[in-house]
Amino acid sequence: MVLRELEYDIYVVLEEHDSNFSKLNEEQKSIYNRIIHCVTNKEHGLFLIYGFGGIGKIFLYRLLSTKLRSQRKIVINIVSSGVASLLLPGGKTAHSMFCIPLELNEDTICRIPKDSPKADLIRLAELIIWDEAPMTNKLAFEALDRSFQDIITSISVSYKDLPFGRKIIVLGDDFRQILPVIPKASCAEIVMASINSLEAL
Repeated sequence: MVLRELEYDIYVVLEEHDSNFSKLNEEQKSIYNRIIHCVTNKEHGLFLIYGFGGIGKIFLYRLLSTKLRSQRKIVINIVSSGVASLLLPGGKTAHSMFCIPLELNEDTICRIPKDSPKADLIRLAELIIWDEAPMTNKLAFEALDRSFQDIITSISVSYKDLPFGRKIIVLGDDFRQILPVIPKASCAEIVMASINSLEAL
């Protein structure tokens, strides 16, 4: 899995990045610079990019991905729905990529063995971009948080108890769109199940 993520032609992705970088507006550029700074300086960062459809979130994600991939860095692009994964280079659904169980509770962990290729990919990833994040139940994020801490601390205990094992993660979407679907739940229960109530944020 790691080798596959390193197969991007650095000249092709660098050309895509350089030909589009000037199209970033000032707000996008500020976000871009902050995230790239965190990656370059190996600082922990958990970012929430909020905005309605059409303002350029996918464009920004692609710029971040091409910049880092041109430097032989690993970027994991995931989304909450299968169709949207086609919009991001190398995009996958979150449940497929991180083996998130369909049945969730407060103790759930993802089914990723610590000695697996997928765990190696997570350890080496410089950036994780998750689009359509508000569609996913916060229990999935909490399961991922526990799993990342377990995977990362298997090689470095200094990251124990740090959110998401100190990975740099970008969450994005429009909260006015679809929130987590919970059969027979009240509006209050749905809001409490969204990432708005995630402690890490």
